Amino acid sequence: MRLALMAAAMCAAASAQADVSLVAAMKEKALLSVNGGAPRTFAVGATLPDGSKLVAVSPESATLEDKGKRYTVRLGEFAAAGGGTPANALVLAPDANGHFSVVGEINGNPVKMLVDTGASLVSIPAPMARQFGIDYRLKGRRAFSQTAAGPAEVWIVKLDRVRVGEFEFANVEASINEAGLPVVLLGNSVLKRLDMKTESGMLTLSKRF
Repeated sequence: MRLALMAAAMCAAASAQADVSLVAAMKEKALLSVNGGAPRTFAVGATLPDGSKLVAVSPESATLEDKGKRYTVRLGEFAAAGGGTPANALVLAPDANGHFSVVGEINGNPVKMLVDTGASLVSIPAPMARQFGIDYRLKGRRAFSQTAAGPAEVWIVKLDRVRVGEFEFANVEASINEAGLPVVLLGNSVLKRLDMKTESGMLTLSKRF
């Protein structure tokens, strides 16, 4: 009987943890959805509606404490209960500069990507591409990209797999830049496979095909 009660308590705790979703992370604050509700901003130290407490925030995660135990939630899916948002949608909040970022993977490597509808392809800085094991000079083709500073040399490659939140895409075309921005840009080679909708300042991504 005691073991059964302990198991039930553990399941309940796991369920409570699964019902907290991190929509966006800010300095000492997190935009959280609790039990599928609309996102609300909580400061570090605040108590959530489910009784857990927000104890720390990093750029990509939030740490909560529930009944003396701590767990971490990362940026990911958010489904608004009754709010018209599909269950398979990813809802992003803008940062202080109005930009949207999402955590995902490139060929299995965790990475943060900046959503850029003006980029034709997923764009990866060369040092990061090398870190990911992408031999772009051997396997890619040389091309030029038009930038504000003029034409820039890039290398076009095919990525085996790109994951955006919980959405996964295969054979994604990308450009590797040796002199561009030091961030990964999530361009239209992925975004064209998603439906995008902006509402109340939030960007909703849902998989098209």
